[in-house]
Amino acid sequence: MMRTLYTAQWVLPISSVPIRNGAVAVSGANIAFVGAMDALPADWHGATRIDLGVAVLMPGLVNTHTHLELTAMRGFLEGLAFRDWLSTLTRARRECFVAESLYDSACAGVEEALRNGITTCADTTESGEPLAAMRDVGVRGIGYLEVFGPNPSQCDDAIRELTVRVAARRGHDTALVRTGISPHAPYSVSAPLFTAAARLAESHQLPMAVHIAESHAESQLVRDAEGPFATALRARQIDVTKQARSPIALLEQCGVLRGRPLLIHAIQIDQRDVDCIAEHGATIAHCPISNLKLGHGIAPLRELRAAGIAVGLGTDSVASNDRMDMLGEARQAALLAALRQRSPDALAASDALRLATIDGARALRLENRIGSLEVGKAADLAAFALTSLDAQPVHDAATTLVHVLAGAQHALLTVVNGEVRVRDGVLLRSDRDRESRMHALGTRLLQWRATNQTTAPVS
Repeated sequence: MMRTLYTAQWVLPISSVPIRNGAVAVSGANIAFVGAMDALPADWHGATRIDLGVAVLMPGLVNTHTHLELTAMRGFLEGLAFRDWLSTLTRARRECFVAESLYDSACAGVEEALRNGITTCADTTESGEPLAAMRDVGVRGIGYLEVFGPNPSQCDDAIRELTVRVAARRGHDTALVRTGISPHAPYSVSAPLFTAAARLAESHQLPMAVHIAESHAESQLVRDAEGPFATALRARQIDVTKQARSPIALLEQCGVLRGRPLLIHAIQIDQRDVDCIAEHGATIAHCPISNLKLGHGIAPLRELRAAGIAVGLGTDSVASNDRMDMLGEARQAALLAALRQRSPDALAASDALRLATIDGARALRLENRIGSLEVGKAADLAAFALTSLDAQPVHDAATTLVHVLAGAQHALLTVVNGEVRVRDGVLLRSDRDRESRMHALGTRLLQWRATNQTTAPVS
């Protein structure tokens, strides 16, 4: 069994205090020791050693919300109102992408994740190709297969099709990559379909994720049967009525919350919603940069955490974010918390890192395997260099990671389940021809946009 000793000036276990001149010993796929070098057991002194030098070694970052298959749409949907953004995305994906290009786009997304120290992705996907990409490129993850159907008459067919897709993808699940489901959102999923999806998840023991309470327009639809989503659905001859006091209340009515799903965004919520989420044990994917870029608002992070809800960070797709930088998300989460609470210590850098690691693992129900450096846990590691003059001086390693290194550099090292994926900032395994195929796909998207200036309703 492979035995490797990783050493660095700083080790951040997350679950315990930072360690100066620390070491993490890895035996096979698992962590065997975490501590100071001078406390290293004698039998590890002869192990293969990778000295990272002036660097921070920490758990691999956990990205609780991605759309990896949309990586090729970086910068493609700028300046569109949300419903037009969704409509344009949906049309372009259907008309410009085939299975192979969706797979390439997803692989490029996984590679970007690894370069940025991300070792776990929770992906929502229409095609299912990110499940294959995560397995093939070598990252830990969950792929939530999306189901759509705003018309109640679509429910039975949608569930039958989803069941077939789940069976096909689930047959390829591994110890690292698992299939789940995602009834997309209240504007694209009817109440009967929400209920049916929740029953499917329960009967097949599938993890479930839902985009919820993201926009004001979504709340208008659910609460008042008004707004742009209501108008679009009525234009398709779909009956629209008032459904619940809030999108969260709708999920409760439909039995979705009983499955303790991952709730993506959760911006437009009040204290009653927070209490309801906590009561059911659901978790949150907080996507601060995407939420801002699409103009949706600031999620009530303090209230969610105070209620004991597991909250992780997500980048969302690069179509709504442009980057897959979890340190950047941690920084933005801290800044927004300070702004919302009008207090500079509203979210300390160390707590922001918890959101990006162990709290994200809790949100995905994976905290027993990942999210912190502890003996017996999986060896999912990330390291970031502190050698740049721009990073000096280092008074507190967590503060330097969150407020200095965010967006400034790639990971020095990324390890998934004991396997080195990135070393000295370089991905060790990649498809050299993928870059040219991604350029071709980008050109195809630009040509499509040039001839498709109007938008159509999202289905």
